[in-house]
Amino acid sequence: MKTIPQTAMILAAGRGQRMRPISDKTPKPLISVQGHTLIDYSLDHLVAAGVKRVVVNIHYLGDLIASHLKQRKEPEIILSREDELLDTGGGLVNALPHLGDAPFFILNTDSLWLDGPTPALQRLAAGYDEDSMDALLLLHSTVEAYGYAGSGDFVVSPTGRLVRRPEREQSPYAYMGIQIAHPRMFADAPSGAFSLNVLFDRSLEAERLYGIIHDGEWFHIGTPDGLDQAESYMAERFPGIRHR
Repeated sequence: MKTIPQTAMILAAGRGQRMRPISDKTPKPLISVQGHTLIDYSLDHLVAAGVKRVVVNIHYLGDLIASHLKQRKEPEIILSREDELLDTGGGLVNALPHLGDAPFFILNTDSLWLDGPTPALQRLAAGYDEDSMDALLLLHSTVEAYGYAGSGDFVVSPTGRLVRRPEREQSPYAYMGIQIAHPRMFADAPSGAFSLNVLFDRSLEAERLYGIIHDGEWFHIGTPDGLDQAESYMAERFPGIRHR
């Protein structure tokens, strides 16, 4: 795929349990780093890439997110409200009527990144091959990530095809929560709440899940410690710059 998708989905419905007590009153997408909310960082990346339309699913403290997003002039934002929390996979299936039939970006709001020489979303679009891939995931080195304490997610072949990290082993790469996917990946998906990993596993079995390695910084902001790491780095890297 050589053109940038015009549509994206931001997953913003979760409760942010590991971010407590911060998330008791502030939904994770509205938590700020250097005075700028996590969801606005994601939206700014999408606008810079040329995305025109973004679907945002909301549930936990959703009215706060909806009110905040009304302040933005771009992109066009469509809210996908969930009466019951549908998890990542179910949330995407619920939003499919708004996402069209072309490939689209999917972003988690606990992922804050700085681009390398080429913007990450442009790299995803350039590397995505609709014929051979259900999805192309953005990955990052586990040892160079900020706020990440896991064992990694995938092993990457020389062609970029992914396989799961073997149980009880370490993998050098973690999924950043950023990808480009084709709507066909959601065909015959389960109903109700389910994890996107269910569909990843199906694509892995079909050898249609691929990844590229991010060449900039990545901050996994899933806990207060991860938030502190991101805030410290950004304050040092960009002193005196605070968004309103």
